[in-house]
Amino acid sequence: MALVKVLYVFACGAPAASELPDFVGRAQHAGWDVRVIATPMGVNFLDVERLAALTGAPVRTDFRLPHETSNGLPPADAAVVAPATFNTINKWALGITDTVAVGMLCELVGMGVPVLAVPQLKAELASHPAFKTHLDVLRSMGVRVLFEAGAPMASWGDVLAALDG
Repeated sequence: MALVKVLYVFACGAPAASELPDFVGRAQHAGWDVRVIATPMGVNFLDVERLAALTGAPVRTDFRLPHETSNGLPPADAAVVAPATFNTINKWALGITDTVAVGMLCELVGMGVPVLAVPQLKAELASHPAFKTHLDVLRSMGVRVLFEAGAPMASWGDVLAALDG
């Protein structure tokens, strides 16, 4: 019996987040046990009930409370942030953990879990010096970045291939 790999999928507030159920299905077909974590804006782009039904687990959006001894998530074998927004990239690189999503991303990097960032943002934001600098910071921390300036977000097929590659 093959061991199941656990994939955390972090969704930020960008249009591609609405396509997440398709990606979750593809990832599951490829052998991943998927858990979805959303930023406060990301949850507005998601069909939370559909994702919970697909994954068998609630979409995580908040920090756990003091009386909760577990975050309810199995340990991750890999993580993907798709779509990753300007805001999340910048806060993550700076270690600003004001959301559960960014806090978990900071922890995953510290734990050595492979993380793939797939930005989706306007060209004007992609050309901002802070964004370019922070992508380099994330890369220096071991985060793999799937992004080409001026191009649309990488396809979900490319994201899945990058996870396995």
